[in-house]
Amino acid sequence: MRAPLIALLLFFATAIQALGQAPGPLTGGAPQAGSPFASLEQGFLPVEEAYVPALELEDDGRLRLYWQIAPAYYLYRHQFAFDLSDARGEVPVEAALPPALERTDEFFGEVAVYYDNADITLSPVRPLEGTATLQVRSQGCADAGLCYPPRDQAFRIDTATGAVSEVALPRPGQTAPVTPPAGAAAGGAGGLLTMLLFAALGGLILNLMPCVFPVLSLKALGFAAAEPAERHRHAWLYGAGVVVSFLVVAGALIALRGAGMAVGWGFQLQSPGFVIGLAYLFVAMGLSLSGLVHFGGRFMNLGNSLASDGGDRGAFFTGALAVVVASPCTAPFMGTALGFALTQPAAVGLAVFAALGAGMAAPMVLLGHSAIARRLLPRPGAWMQRLQQLLAFPLYATALWLFWVAGRQAGVDTMAAALGGALLLALALWLWSTGGWRRGAALLTLAAAILAGSYRGEAPAAGGAAEGHAPWSEAAVREAQAAGTPVFVDFTADWCITCLANERTVLETDTIRAAFAERGVRYLVADWTNRDPAIADFLARQGRSGIPLYLLYPGRPGAAPAVLPQLLRKGVVLEALAGLSST
Repeated sequence: MRAPLIALLLFFATAIQALGQAPGPLTGGAPQAGSPFASLEQGFLPVEEAYVPALELEDDGRLRLYWQIAPAYYLYRHQFAFDLSDARGEVPVEAALPPALERTDEFFGEVAVYYDNADITLSPVRPLEGTATLQVRSQGCADAGLCYPPRDQAFRIDTATGAVSEVALPRPGQTAPVTPPAGAAAGGAGGLLTMLLFAALGGLILNLMPCVFPVLSLKALGFAAAEPAERHRHAWLYGAGVVVSFLVVAGALIALRGAGMAVGWGFQLQSPGFVIGLAYLFVAMGLSLSGLVHFGGRFMNLGNSLASDGGDRGAFFTGALAVVVASPCTAPFMGTALGFALTQPAAVGLAVFAALGAGMAAPMVLLGHSAIARRLLPRPGAWMQRLQQLLAFPLYATALWLFWVAGRQAGVDTMAAALGGALLLALALWLWSTGGWRRGAALLTLAAAILAGSYRGEAPAAGGAAEGHAPWSEAAVREAQAAGTPVFVDFTADWCITCLANERTVLETDTIRAAFAERGVRYLVADWTNRDPAIADFLARQGRSGIPLYLLYPGRPGAAPAVLPQLLRKGVVLEALAGLSST
């Protein structure tokens, strides 16, 4: 009986987002600049056109590899790798790489990139004999936000005539390991293991974020009264729901980035439709916790008794729900891990997201199996019902915040229509709970709520930054540094809970404002509330897939910034400011 209602709620958020993005009388007109449709229309060059190599065997036996790079595209210096062999076998080679543009990278430190061209000289340690084969690995990105996967190519060299031709790569398993040039940074297995650890730690900390903790609390209290076999099973099913949901998110991110969209963690919250759908989900959850509508015995099981295995199914979807409500939050270590994941081949990216899910699911799995951990929980009783009702109010507050975000994104008329849709949603849920013919009326009311949530009024004009702040651009940073002015850049968004918490408790306090003023720091704000390809591209070049990101630039032309933690404390910011004098 409750299965159709759960399906309707899951469909509801998807429909809101789809209708909110589709052109028509409710949204109006063609895609605006910066929308995902506009990004697709811009198009990207195929990798073989963006980066064109030419190999030449010189008279002294050295190899010259010249890359022609399309405008607004670049190649990573540290991603070049070479493997040379001839008739006698493997030939060690020394690679001379030209100077490149330096930039700070979170994973490799000072990373260099090439624009326009790269002229590389390869010196074999002995003369080549017979027919030689050079295998080359490279990787590049476009300024507009697309990063290509690593590319392997092979060239056949006739040492007698000097003729060079590109050939197909050997099948996997027939290729000698491709080794990076001397001095190049390489992630390798150690780098991947580090990122998997970062992802797991980030997922673990994510449980403490305000957007996730209420769901986790109610699920934990449900374990207190469960039978051992059921508790063990539900713990693993909850974990499976979390991991599978993160893999779905990862697949969507990888597919969209492969299609040329500049997206990252939390990108869906840049869509007013998704924000409104998520707000409606919080309203429905709050109504259930308040006891005004009923989805089943324990609401946070999302479908207990859906069928004979309904409890199992409900445990799985509770994990999925936890991932959905976690989307506005970013935990420490997550930015590093996810930035790495989205620049790697799909298999590596999926592994990092799976580790993130495993970390987030770990506390519930532990609680389901550890008697010591369960002893820390209070005994079941009537207080659990009162706590459930109390926890409804943070959900209502979260919904109000999301409606405010939608208003900031798409205007006050959109926010008013969405609030009206929330009222219709409450009516639809009440009608459904009464049963009988009223369920038909509930479906019609739910459809009206979807239409109200998909309405788009006039978008607000781009507003100026707050007092003492200025809008961010890379040109503004360069101008300030050229004038000897330190720069602090705050990459933020209205939908980012972590960003708002840092601003209210640290960045906007009198202590930090006075410290900025004392040192003459210029405060720039990069607002990513709505899609902005320039911000997305910059984040990608910093190895980040999401926000917050805080950069403190010294007042010297071209000086690299210090990267501050995602969770700020006043002491951390003051220490970074004090370090300006020594940089």
